[in-house]
Amino acid sequence: MKKLMLVVCLLVATVAARAQFEKGTWLINPSVSGLNLSYNMGTDSAHFGFDVKGGAFLADNAALLVDLGADWAKGPDTYKLGVGGRYYFDQVGVFVGANVNLSRYTDYVDKTRFGFGMEAGYAWFLSKSVTLEPAVYWDINKDRSDFGLQLGFGIYL
Repeated sequence: MKKLMLVVCLLVATVAARAQFEKGTWLINPSVSGLNLSYNMGTDSAHFGFDVKGGAFLADNAALLVDLGADWAKGPDTYKLGVGGRYYFDQVGVFVGANVNLSRYTDYVDKTRFGFGMEAGYAWFLSKSVTLEPAVYWDINKDRSDFGLQLGFGIYL
């Protein structure tokens, strides 16, 4: 009986999530990244970061996002500004995303690098308009590569 109730609850949550990925919906997504699982070839150390993404669904299941972020590490601190998109599969919350960004590294010699990022995750609905969004990400630029986990909240308006 408990398993049947769980399946019914999951189906209801999936149906309730349907409207959140439609054209015209706005998304705000603050998240923490790094979580000590990131490898950076430039510093060889884990780091802690904070990102805020925001944007709108231009079509059903497809969102255009602006990304602001900062990473603090034992080595250089990084500040990032980017633009990208996300695609949500079959209205159930699984998503993939990609972005292009400019990253500013502040160490002994300040550097600005053009980069590319990818992510994949799941939007788990806590309520009709709030999600918990665990994801994996990979950011690449000329001399650095960051791979790690991020945990965020999505607010759908």
